[in-house]
Amino acid sequence: QVQLVESGGGLVQAGDSFRLSCAASGQTFTRYVMGWFRQAPGKEREFVAAINCGGSSTYYADSVQGRFTISRDNAKNMLYLQMSSLKPEDTVVYYCAPRVRYSGGYDYSDAYDYWGQGTQVTVSS
Repeated sequence: QVQLVESGGGLVQAGDSFRLSCAASGQTFTRYVMGWFRQAPGKEREFVAAINCGGSSTYYADSVQGRFTISRDNAKNMLYLQMSSLKPEDTVVYYCAPRVRYSGGYDYSDAYDYWGQGTQVTVSS
């Protein structure tokens, strides 16, 4: 099992860059594909990005492709989401999670579990 804590959220201006962090505890972090998702109040959780175990392959939602970069540091058990060219519609709570089920694609939220508590990002226009 993996325990996750997201951090780095806050208030930024549209067009700014920002980085979220996800700290994982436990010795199994490197076994998992890791993902970032986000969720607005009253809406379904939305896929943002995923990265394979070694960090060599990444996957992005069309809405963030070219603006966000997912990365991981397995030596530190850390996952990151570098966000740039932020837009007001990026204002949501961001979550990280490991992909624990081999069902669906990388964007299939039900394949992920052990969600962190989330971190709020607010982008002002």
